[in-house]
Parts: sequence; C-alpha cells; structure tokens
Amino acid sequence: MILSNVRSYIQQQKRVTLSDLVTHFNVDADALRGMLGKWMSKGKIKRLSANSACGTSCCKCDPALTEIYEWVE
Repeated sequence: MILSNVRSYIQQQKRVTLSDLVTHFNVDADALRGMLGKWMSKGKIKRLSANSACGTSCCKCDPALTEIYEWVE
C-alpha cells in the first residue's frame, strides 16, 4: 500500500477513524500511524480528539483505535 491510497481514501471519506483505516486497508495500526504522520506533517490531515466516552464507557471500541483523522482542504 502506498501513501496515495491512504490520501485518496481520507479525501473521499472526509473523516475516518483509525479503526476504519485498519479495516479498509488490512494494515497494522502503527504502520498506518506512520503514513498518517507524513500527511499530518504536510498539513493535509489533522487528528481530532475522540469523544472522551468513546472506548471507555461501553467497552466495545478499542481505545487505541478510536483516533479520528480529517482531511484538510
């Protein structure tokens, strides 16, 4: 997988969680974080804060995967 695939997916979806990316690309979360870091350093993607209850109150979500990323126009 290449960075442009990640870019295209996030551009199309506008806002995605790390969990969505892991599922869509079938890639380890840490590998995706590295790719996302490249786009964040270029100012194309920003990381948003997840709802404080997400991943903690219902225990259905892995807190490590509830990171939200948004494409910056």
